Amino acid sequence: MTANPARILWGVGTSRTMRAHWMLAELELPYERRAITSRSGETHTPEYTQLNPSQKIPALQEGDFVLTESAAIVNYLATTYGAARNLCPPVAQRERARYDQWCFFAMMELDANTLYVIRKHEDLPHLYGDAPNALQAARDGFVRQAKAAVTRLDGAPYVLGETFSGADILLTTCLNGAIRRKIALPDALHDYLRRTTARDAYQRALRLNQPGVA
Repeated sequence: MTANPARILWGVGTSRTMRAHWMLAELELPYERRAITSRSGETHTPEYTQLNPSQKIPALQEGDFVLTESAAIVNYLATTYGAARNLCPPVAQRERARYDQWCFFAMMELDANTLYVIRKHEDLPHLYGDAPNALQAARDGFVRQAKAAVTRLDGAPYVLGETFSGADILLTTCLNGAIRRKIALPDALHDYLRRTTARDAYQRALRLNQPGVA
């Protein structure tokens, strides 16, 4: 993928940066990759803080336009560039509402309310403290919400039925995060992951999301 100096993606090494790399790969959009990582000090430089005052990754820069938050980046790219590849979010109101429901479900119930709690108290207890009850509640909560995801998928290959979308990127990265945390998933979600992670764009993005890749 030839770099485009007008488009820069900041950040590698996390599930959240993976989402942005994956959508860029699906769309085959050229971009410059800035391989900064979290908790390395690189997000606290004056240059990056000016782009993202939250000092978190990823951040997408297109000229003087800067967008943060991984789900927002995925949906912006899909909406702006996805028509030719059938990756635009749905236009019909109820279909779009269902798409949004999946996005918010992944970001809140699977990411913020469970996986991020586990990361804080399992990986970073020196910053956030030991919280065994919170850890167990987060793990149990993910298991419950994974069962809800199976019910909502109802045997469909993707979130929107036969059509792959940005919501699948969000869901897949959360489910992969659960596997890394040794959280048991229903067989239906392992089948789902085999479909989404077999995509060529996923494999390309997986490589580009590695900190050591030039």
